[in-house]
Amino acid sequence: MTQITFRKARAGDIPAIIALLGDDGLGRQREDTSSPPNPRYLEAFKAIDADPRQLQVVAALDETVVGTMQVTFIPGLSRQGAWRGQIEGVRIAAAHRGSGLGRQMFEWAIDQCRAKGCALVQLTTDKKRLDAHRFYDRLGFVGSHVGYKLTL
Repeated sequence: MTQITFRKARAGDIPAIIALLGDDGLGRQREDTSSPPNPRYLEAFKAIDADPRQLQVVAALDETVVGTMQVTFIPGLSRQGAWRGQIEGVRIAAAHRGSGLGRQMFEWAIDQCRAKGCALVQLTTDKKRLDAHRFYDRLGFVGSHVGYKLTL
């Protein structure tokens, strides 16, 4: 596989990130991939970028964004004051799915969580994303909890 670089996302990456978020069956129902980007994406990016516990990441191949994810570092009192790393919004460009990029992204993110002193890494995934479930199982994640969401 070609050398991929991982870096903190920049405002100029927003259109590429939105395109990745919208590039699957579920994303097409939830995301607004129109141009220029919906201002809500820009506001959300500003909040993420300003928060030291948030990290919006892009995977780049020759400066082309081919993957993205958000890593959140969460302090907590449970587990004896353990910090958690939360990985969300993971997307890979269709042309790069199955190439090993997802594994590279997760290894990089897990290393970031270790460096921040996290005791565990967690994620949520839609029940309909069966391929993703198999992928997370192969990475060593365990479906140990049930997650609930309330749409507002």
